[in-house]
Amino acid sequence: MSDAPRSPAPSRLAIVGGGPAGLFAAEVARAAGVEVDLFDAKGSVGRKFLIAGKGGLNLTHAEPRPAFDARYGARADAVGRWLDTFDAQALRDWAKARGVATFVGSSGRVFPEDLKAAPLLRGWVRQLREDGVRFHVQHRWTGWDADDRLNFATPQGPQTHAADAVLLAMGGGSWPELGSDGAWQSLLAARGIEVAPLVPANCGFDIGWSAHLAQRHAGAPLKPVILHWRAADGTPQALQGECVLTTTGIEGSAIYAISSALRDTIVRDGHARLEIDLAPGRDAARLQRDLERPRGRRSIGEHLRRATGLDAAKTALLFERLDRDALGDAARVAAVIKRLPLILRAPRPLAEAISSAGGVHFEALDEALMLRALPGTFVAGEMIDWEAPTGGYLLTACFASGRRAAQGALDWLQRTR
Repeated sequence: MSDAPRSPAPSRLAIVGGGPAGLFAAEVARAAGVEVDLFDAKGSVGRKFLIAGKGGLNLTHAEPRPAFDARYGARADAVGRWLDTFDAQALRDWAKARGVATFVGSSGRVFPEDLKAAPLLRGWVRQLREDGVRFHVQHRWTGWDADDRLNFATPQGPQTHAADAVLLAMGGGSWPELGSDGAWQSLLAARGIEVAPLVPANCGFDIGWSAHLAQRHAGAPLKPVILHWRAADGTPQALQGECVLTTTGIEGSAIYAISSALRDTIVRDGHARLEIDLAPGRDAARLQRDLERPRGRRSIGEHLRRATGLDAAKTALLFERLDRDALGDAARVAAVIKRLPLILRAPRPLAEAISSAGGVHFEALDEALMLRALPGTFVAGEMIDWEAPTGGYLLTACFASGRRAAQGALDWLQRTR
């Protein structure tokens, strides 16, 4: 009979949430030899990742650092520390190692060559299973029991799970039908964790159009345009891009890029003022000269379109802001074309937003993303209070935070064994 000491059993890590942050954390932890159980409330993992890639998976962005880091606004320093160990190039290398080559688009956004999310996700999950990650779907986390085991609601009834460390990566509050419904907020708050309310990010805004514009032009693109607004300190800001009219207001890539500033202005002032240059290629003087040409028997709308080159949707916006008398004043029309004023009343609901801001305060976490009030419990992804514009910045930080939290869990498990 051997007297050799037995090797200790591998540590057990429970990961709650099967989005990119949770999946990447599982990969990092399993590669270190930790036993990993991954739980997800839905019937399969990565649902939001798949939907995000429906029109072409924007994996990351080629913008160099530190400009890349600046996209995270007030959290640029904190997220930048995550990126120090896993940045955009590391994400591209990771995808390449899984047989998914990437390319940089004209806007600097990085996409898989086939533009699809499904092949990458399928191969990734298959490899995780082969590496020993245990997946538990249709397991909705409902908190802890009296012995600090994780509680889950499942189709088979309540279940509990014990682990040596826990990593929470359940997303924010956008697209709740895909799993990230923010229900975890009350569970953490009940344990004394400071959580900022979840609010829409990368979202559209309500304006309140006339019935005519809402019915006739909802869905129409506005491109190119230049958006003008003011920063919190009053500094004038401008951005050229594209947006889209909706039945209630406006949305689109250029709006998403400045949505955090607009949202915060609405919170502070009750509304936000946005001005749109509908004709970036023409100055006001030229527009006025063109508008002063005789319109003959043409309607005002037809004259406006011919003289200015504006399409039907942009022309409809002029009718929305100017009465008939004003539409006959060439100088005034030209001025409004260059700075069409819009008053944004409210962001669209959180459930419609591409992502969310708010979540677990950074002050509630240590540098390893462990909850100070719950040693051994780590948080990653959109559960944390940071935000970023679309363009690959969101996904990159989710991956990087998953790696940071997983490494933190590994270090903690090693110290506490």
